[in-house]
Amino acid sequence: MVRSFLIALVMTVTASTASAAPAPTPDDPFTWMEEIEGTRALDWARAENARSLPVLQDDPRYAGLHDAALKILQASDRIPMVAFKGDGTLSNFWQDADHVRGLWRRTSLDSYRTTAPVWETVLDFDALAKAEGKNWVYKGTSCLPPEDRYCLVQLSDGGKDAVTLREFDAVTRAFVEDGFVSPDGKQNVTWLDRDTLLIARDWGEGTMTKSSYPFVLKTWKRGTPLTAATEIYRGTVDDVAVSPFVLREADGAVQAVMAVRSPSFFESEYVLITDKGPVTLPFPMKSSVQGLLAGRVIFTLEEDWAVFDLKQGDLAAVDLAALKADPATAKPSLILRPTARQSVEEINISKGRLIVGLLEDVTGQALVFAPTADGWSQSRLDLPANVSIGVGSTSETDDRVFFTVTGYLTPSSLWLADAASGEVEMIKTLAPRFDAGEHVVEQLWATSKDGTKVPYFVVRPKGLKYDGTAPTLLYAYGGFQVSMTPGYSATVGKLWLERGGVYVVANIRGGGEFGPAWHQAGLKADRQKVYDDFFAVSEDLIARKITNPRRLGVMGGSNGGLLMGVALTQRPELYNAVVIQVPLFDMLNYTRMGAGASWVGEYGNPALPEERAWIAAYDPYSNLRAGRDYPEALIVTSTKDDRVHPAHARKAAARLEALGYRYLYYENIDGGHSAAANLAETATRVALEFTYLSQRLMD
Repeated sequence: MVRSFLIALVMTVTASTASAAPAPTPDDPFTWMEEIEGTRALDWARAENARSLPVLQDDPRYAGLHDAALKILQASDRIPMVAFKGDGTLSNFWQDADHVRGLWRRTSLDSYRTTAPVWETVLDFDALAKAEGKNWVYKGTSCLPPEDRYCLVQLSDGGKDAVTLREFDAVTRAFVEDGFVSPDGKQNVTWLDRDTLLIARDWGEGTMTKSSYPFVLKTWKRGTPLTAATEIYRGTVDDVAVSPFVLREADGAVQAVMAVRSPSFFESEYVLITDKGPVTLPFPMKSSVQGLLAGRVIFTLEEDWAVFDLKQGDLAAVDLAALKADPATAKPSLILRPTARQSVEEINISKGRLIVGLLEDVTGQALVFAPTADGWSQSRLDLPANVSIGVGSTSETDDRVFFTVTGYLTPSSLWLADAASGEVEMIKTLAPRFDAGEHVVEQLWATSKDGTKVPYFVVRPKGLKYDGTAPTLLYAYGGFQVSMTPGYSATVGKLWLERGGVYVVANIRGGGEFGPAWHQAGLKADRQKVYDDFFAVSEDLIARKITNPRRLGVMGGSNGGLLMGVALTQRPELYNAVVIQVPLFDMLNYTRMGAGASWVGEYGNPALPEERAWIAAYDPYSNLRAGRDYPEALIVTSTKDDRVHPAHARKAAARLEALGYRYLYYENIDGGHSAAANLAETATRVALEFTYLSQRLMD
């Protein structure tokens, strides 16, 4: 499957380019914290860790929670998720107690079906890090089809988004001598052929966007220095990014070379690279090309394409030959139009089939489409109901496809389907990690401030007493069209549910649970609706006497960390615990920090007076006030987070301290945007969070 670098959505170019980033807030005493690895900032972070960690790690519950989390995370009987490779093997990335950085390994399908597959190690990242004296974090591979022998291994120093690319031979299991090597940086790359890469990266001054991503795309030939790469397409410094991809048939044959220019996070301009130069294709800016099947370009829409009577949320196709011959007249055809209660969640392509993961009322199903002479045939695979269904790897030699099936109380399982015949079989299932026999899952609905019905899931004991005393953890995200679907979380089950807690996930606006419209309802000037939805769910939990403010805690990360900051400042009376993970927090300055400029399409531009007013109304940092009854929050971040700058978390904590409030703070020096570079660090973070929640909600 080929996906564009960015999701398509409504936003005008002028909103992201009309003004420069705002100047730092003049009266902000904590701008020095924006120097990521500045001596003063790191000394402050280490001092905060030294103050906060004993409060949690000296709690008699911490050791047990940490050991339970580590045992789950490093368990040897986890499902080893796999991907089909062009050489007929199955590929896997694996981490355990002996391989905290992980192994890239492979096996055959026949071996994988057994209870004890025989694995061949392709690359040991722990051994590599030790040999090279680096804290390497594996970030994935990009392999040349159809054989998938030659791959670009992405290595991150400490978990950052910036990576080093190094060519690797999966047959000889060694880095290619004098092969492609691209030094550390944020870069987008794909193979054109054995001796050519398409690569966008930092080429020197003036080649990176204000969002800190590349906008100059070049071809790089084997045996030549990176400086000799030839430019084939250029965006602008005001774009979010430019990235390449290649449309191929299942046999690996190149059918089209394309670039994606993203003027905003939710806009994509598709450009065909030809011998005569780049040709802009007529797809709406709010659309996402998914790949190629039987000569047809598959795409989804996040806005109407009125000239062809296509609607927001549709799945459609257009003939590639017609698109090349005359882009303006190539007519697309509809494949699937979801209802108002549905959303196309995932798409993948096998040799001859299109596989679609569809949500309906936030539960999953899997559909299969096949091209016919006059359109598309449709069938549904017989997978379990009332769960989440994830579309996994597809084979390019036939129509086999892996699916994951999971639910809040249903241990994850891996299924193999033949999309052509419709046959399905369960290949592996996770052993239960916690006692779920006394629990039940409900989907409930709250009414938001504007009357919108908002669904949420409650995982609770069957014998719950509705007296308002249950320790309850509410989780949400609410942004970037990301759907919060049911999933088996062993750590939540073991560290929270099994100990008497209730777990809740809210499907608030800003997500993708009901398609693009559900997301767009919470954009920019309408951002407060996202927060009103969250408060409505919180109030509904209290009104149903599931919990009360003394026993209600909330958690969210990244954009969800911003949500937590808003909850803390707008409705502190509703909560007794707030876990703020890798957050956006200083929203009046967010476009100056990390990759913040790329998210103007989501939040608005604080350099524009009208949009600054929207943001100022909910900005947690400037809305922290003295004299409020804020609960003691736990703030978690990572020094190596080059996506959401750690200064957001640092400044939140510093301002709380200046105002006289109590809080706890943990900054992992490594870890990237997950605040954990390996399984051991993940166990530490999880144990800290659930110790805090136990102290606040269970004591």
